[in-house]
Formats: sequence, C-alpha cells, structure tokens
Amino acid sequence: MLTTVKNSKNLWSSQSDGTLTPFFWLGDTAWLMLQKLSLQEIEEYFKNRAARSFNVIQAVLMHNKNVASSADDIYVDLNSPQDSGAYWQKAETVLRIAEKHGLYIAFLPVWGSMVKKGYLTAVNAEQYAAFLAERFGKFKNLIWVLGGDIRGHMGFDIWDIMGRTLKKLCPARLITFHPFGRTSSAMWFHDKEWLDFNMFQSGHRRYDQYSLGEWDDNKESEDFYAEDNWKYVRRELMREPMKPVLDGEPSYENIPQGLHDFTQPFWQAKDVRRYAYWSVFEGACGHTYGCNSVFQFYSPGDTDGGYNVQEYWTEGIQLPGAMHMKHLYSLITSVDFAGGSHDDALVSNDGFEKHDRITAFTGESFALIYNYSGREFTINRDLSGTAQWFDPTSGEFSPAQLNGVIRPPRNSAGETDMVLVIK
Repeated sequence: MLTTVKNSKNLWSSQSDGTLTPFFWLGDTAWLMLQKLSLQEIEEYFKNRAARSFNVIQAVLMHNKNVASSADDIYVDLNSPQDSGAYWQKAETVLRIAEKHGLYIAFLPVWGSMVKKGYLTAVNAEQYAAFLAERFGKFKNLIWVLGGDIRGHMGFDIWDIMGRTLKKLCPARLITFHPFGRTSSAMWFHDKEWLDFNMFQSGHRRYDQYSLGEWDDNKESEDFYAEDNWKYVRRELMREPMKPVLDGEPSYENIPQGLHDFTQPFWQAKDVRRYAYWSVFEGACGHTYGCNSVFQFYSPGDTDGGYNVQEYWTEGIQLPGAMHMKHLYSLITSVDFAGGSHDDALVSNDGFEKHDRITAFTGESFALIYNYSGREFTINRDLSGTAQWFDPTSGEFSPAQLNGVIRPPRNSAGETDMVLVIK
C-alpha cells in the first residue's frame, strides 16, 4: 500500500510489518483501457507492462465514450452511477488482474471534459465520489487521480468536493490531480489536505511551440517551460509543505510534436528518455511514459484514431521508448534514490541550456549524470568510486574515465544520450 511522509519528496510503500520502503512510480498512460479493451486484452497489456518494470497504469473510468449512447455497455449516468453494474464489475476485475501482476491502477473518476459539459457538477460530485469510495476503496492497489487535462479552477469546487469525499471515505488511498498541459496540480490544490502528491503535465510541445492557435494553448498566465520539464519539478519541490511530484504526461512516443499539425515530426524514444531522466534526476518521485497508439488503444476497425496515430496499440506496446523505461527503473532503484537530490554544482552548465543541459543526481554513495546532447564536460569536484557509462537504450554498462575533459560515447542506438554512473 502506498503512502506519503510529511515533507518528503518520495512516495513510500508500507509493508505488512509497518516499515516503509521508497516507491519509484513508473507509470504508463492507458486512458481508454476500460472503454476499448476486453478483459483478455487488458491482461495481455498488463503482462507486457509488468515485464518492462511499469508499476502504475493511468486509466479513466468515465470518458466521452461512456456517455456516447445509453445503449452502450459502458454507458454511465453520473446521477445514478450504480445502474451501470456490469461496467463497474469490469473495473473491479481489472484491479484484481492488475494486483496479480504487481500493478497499481491510477483511476481518474471522470475526464475533465465531463465537467465542462456538465455531466459532473457540484450537485452530484459528492454522490459519485461516495459511490466510487464504497465500490473500490477496498482495493490496496488503487490510486485516485482527479482532473483529466483541465485547469483546476474550472470546476474547482467539484474537484475539491471529490477530493475531500474520497479522502474521508477511503483515507488510505493516495489522491492527486492530472492538470491541463504545461500546468501543475500545485497551482490550485497544493494546500489541500486531500492532495497527497503533485502531478504536472509537461505536454507535447517543442520550445518554439508556445502558441499554436489551438484549444490547448496556454493563453493564461502559466509559465511555459516547454521541453524543460525538470523546471516543473524544481518549482513544485520548493513549495511548502514539500510534496512528491512527477510528470504525469510528457510528450508521448510517436505523437506529432505540438499534436495538431500532422506535417510535424513525431516524438521519438530519445525524447521520451530525455523527459524521464531530466525530471527524475531533478528529484521527481517517478515518471509516466505515454505512447500515442496505446493511450487511445487504437485498434483495427477504429475510425476515430487521433493525433495521426501510425500503428495499432498491439504494435505500440513494443516501441523502444517503453523498453527503455525499464532501464531507468533498474538504474534508479539500484541506488538510494530517496536520499538523493539534484546537484547543479557537480557539472557546469554555464552557457549551456535546452538540450545541451547536463543534469546530475547525487547521494551519499553515488552520482548519476545524464548527458542528452553528448557534449564534452568536466566534473567540478573529486569523486571517489568506480565510474561507468550506462546506456539508457540497452541497460548495459561500460568503463568510463574521470580524468580531465569527459567525452561521452554514443549509445547502442547510435544516439548521444548516456548516463555517467559513479558508485
């Protein structure tokens, strides 16, 4: 069972004997899993993700597809949710299958658009949250994620009602909020007692895509950090009281850069790795991966594939970026990551920014230095221990030298990002 500790940047797993061990969240984005897949398909998907060290699956209980037709088996009326017995039974079965594979399910009660469209209101929010708590609160592998691609002030009272109700009725389950692109839950709910940890959505835009004239522009006063998702981590960990934070939606693998213009290149595995290492080495409590075809479970016969999806989800789960997340998990859990922190002084970034930035994460007995661009660098203080290069595409180690200027090798994919590991 997951828990938090006051003024800690980590999530913790509570053991049966009462001891706490640090929990590294490695999430996958499966928003439409319940709406699109059979139980057999869901189990096959879980097997694939568990084999790649994923331990949290983010999925939505009620999305647009749940209100499309009252004749649909997945239809839910929020004014009488108990009437959709077969659908909720499927959700319970999914939680049990996930537990068998060592997975937590991070359920969103409704997608944000359901608030905008008036399906979830301040009138029925408490009733719906109470129903969910009674139905699912007994599952120890459950996490609640409110919101769903929406700013917190849109329906603020609704989210607050749901958060307070869920925390009151199932206090042992963690709660967070999935916000609009390039915003964070901390902007609206950091001081709320029901918010156990912060989640931000760094989103799918390049540095030069601040304004695209699309629905997901940040037209308000939010900071635009673009690809520098580590900046969200730094900002939120400076708030008081300190709460864990993670990137709940970075750029998805095989989705167009900026989302809307299909002539733009796709985000690739190397970009997926950069977002993960930058945020984790900044002190995030974990990271969520996403894939274009998987989040929507694009399947043969679908006529509504979004964002220029190129492959079916059964192919998407085999993309390299997802496999590379396993190597991140292996590396970060091989050190005392709960005792580590970002270390800006270890490597000089003077004059270097954006993709040339090098990020260091150090603890009492280790130093991890992630270099995305492959530029030469020097280390600013003497470090003892064995130095090795860690290949984030293969998980393999090779010898490294710490003398003078350090020149990183290329990884096994022929690309430039590598991790210098000193233990």
